Amino acid sequence: MNPVWRSYLQSRGAIFREDCIVSYGNAAAELESTRSANVLSDLSHFGLIHFGGEDAETFLQGQLSCDIRRVTASGASYGSYCNPKGRILATFLILRTTDDGYLMQLPAMLLAGIQKRLAMYVLRAKVKLADSSGAWVRIGVAGCHAAALLREILGEIPAAPLGVRHGEKGSIIRLAEDRFQLLILPEQAPTIWEDLSRNAVPVGKPCWDWLEIRAGIPHILPATQEQFVPQMVNLDALGGISFQKGCYPGQEIVARTQYLGKIKRRMYLANIRSETCDLPIEAGDELFSADLGEQSAGMVVNPASSSDGGTDLLAVIQASSVEAGEIHWKSLDGPALGIMPLPYSAIQ
Repeated sequence: MNPVWRSYLQSRGAIFREDCIVSYGNAAAELESTRSANVLSDLSHFGLIHFGGEDAETFLQGQLSCDIRRVTASGASYGSYCNPKGRILATFLILRTTDDGYLMQLPAMLLAGIQKRLAMYVLRAKVKLADSSGAWVRIGVAGCHAAALLREILGEIPAAPLGVRHGEKGSIIRLAEDRFQLLILPEQAPTIWEDLSRNAVPVGKPCWDWLEIRAGIPHILPATQEQFVPQMVNLDALGGISFQKGCYPGQEIVARTQYLGKIKRRMYLANIRSETCDLPIEAGDELFSADLGEQSAGMVVNPASSSDGGTDLLAVIQASSVEAGEIHWKSLDGPALGIMPLPYSAIQ
């Protein structure tokens, strides 16, 4: 995290755990505000890799699951980076920059490893990779009046989901109807934060995690690397896979999975009630169902405390087990998951 930005947030009451803001002093109130009010959140738990050079587009097209040719100055994309077996090493959001380069946003804890791995395949291509996390402040803004608030402070905003608008003070990405992300120059960030905080409540990382989970956006973490092919975490439904582009690592497996028929495991949105679970739920926790016995029926992708109580989570689960009955956390006797509808339809 940019040290000047960290110092500024601390002066505004931010409580840090490592480089993540856990709250501004009242986590429960912040979670309730996230459900009912406008909120803003520092997103420094995401890192940024910048790709520059005349071969950047060609290089990325040959490495990632999404179609880089569709990533324009006005449109971003979700995507994944896979190993040769088609298993995801990282999911990301990628956008075009004003210098005709690209910014890949992914969990900061994965950045160094993914950057090093991608750099191994540059070879003679005219591509330069750089950690640009300190060059931009990432701010999330959400709520039913988020669009009006941003329009008042920053002017024109993107109209469509994953639309991008570049301006003098930075860039705006429209993640959904009522959710946005800003990429702001560090020297501009305190002023913009002050302006936003007049009509939006600052909240910690857990609140933004919950919004991402309710939106059905998966984030691969160290505990879940190489566990899923992209379709399992619904990246086909999110536009993060192209089946028309050329080769990339794992492409043959991903394509075969698609064309052989229905995906057996899919990502679901679920809740575990707090009264049934007194231990923290974590990414990578296994799930079980009676129809599979002692064999794992799925895995937690991302969990977060819910403003409605308990823990909401994204989990990849055997579809037949969901249809058969209850799914349980960690053991057949563990707390049951309540399956909830995603805000989009998973492609079958």
